[in-house]
Amino acid sequence: MSNAMETGDAARPGAGMEPVQLGIGLNAVIVSVKDKVPFVLTVPQKVQDERSGLPSGPFDPRVHRTFELGLRAFVEEQTALHIGHVEQLYTFGDRGRYSLAKAGEPHMVSVGYLALTRQTPESEKLLAKQGARWRPWYDFFPWEDWRGGQPKMLEEIIHPSMEAFSKRPDDDARTYQELSRKDRYQLAFGVGSLKWDEERVLDRYELLYGSGLIYEALRDKQPTALERGTLPDLGEGLAHDHRRILATALSRLRAKLKYRPVVFELMPPEFTLTDLQQTVEAISGRHLHKQNFRRLVETGQLVEQTGGTSTATGGRPAALYRFRRDILKERPAPGLRVSLL
Repeated sequence: MSNAMETGDAARPGAGMEPVQLGIGLNAVIVSVKDKVPFVLTVPQKVQDERSGLPSGPFDPRVHRTFELGLRAFVEEQTALHIGHVEQLYTFGDRGRYSLAKAGEPHMVSVGYLALTRQTPESEKLLAKQGARWRPWYDFFPWEDWRGGQPKMLEEIIHPSMEAFSKRPDDDARTYQELSRKDRYQLAFGVGSLKWDEERVLDRYELLYGSGLIYEALRDKQPTALERGTLPDLGEGLAHDHRRILATALSRLRAKLKYRPVVFELMPPEFTLTDLQQTVEAISGRHLHKQNFRRLVETGQLVEQTGGTSTATGGRPAALYRFRRDILKERPAPGLRVSLL
């Protein structure tokens, strides 16, 4: 059920070439946080011997009135979930993005979406029936979790490999306006006087792919990966270009924390400030200063006390809060502008 179309003469790179068929696909990055762990939902792939991937399916205008309605239909079919908050991420159309595509099949252009939800016992049972799984997203990006300090793999594997990669002949910068490979590496990974920017998830992933350090590079026959023959353990791969789509979603979500109250889509109706802080830390991959966080949340009037308390930790009862929805009418960008340590 593919929405395929042919390019016209103006799109042909040369005379006499066969028209290229295009298919429009929809991909969902569905995120939740539970017990201080950020998760992403994965589903089995229909292609034999391919790794798991994101919920996805082809868009057919004869069946789906809009992209979003089509996406929701695929998610429900593949995971039995009814997702809430959804936003469009990006359109992915690079040649070769479907690693096991057969000759003559349409080239798939995918529209990626980010969805936020909460895990419940009921949803776990539905997912198990569909073969879908919640996977910790740091399984795919282990270098992004700084909550316990800088990951060892950065110093031991990534930095030495990227230093060597940045010294190779650089044909990436095609104009004087573009950064060199070395500059992009230093900017993405916070090298030298530069600081680690948690929002640059996609930049880091694309550099690791280009240097041939990760599974997808070897699978897609990147020259640098083939020269090496073996790969270091830098997280698990996903089907097709789904890890790149996931990296795009993580970059977007980490950025939106600062100017939109999206984190509350991941919270239960009532929560403690510790719960809220740990959720923000799980997403950002960084440790937050406890007192500064609480002061900013309270003075920013993002939450209000419910009057109840929680004894879930077994210690002193903690006050329960809820998201104060009136903030959406009072400020155009009510995000969590917190300092990351």
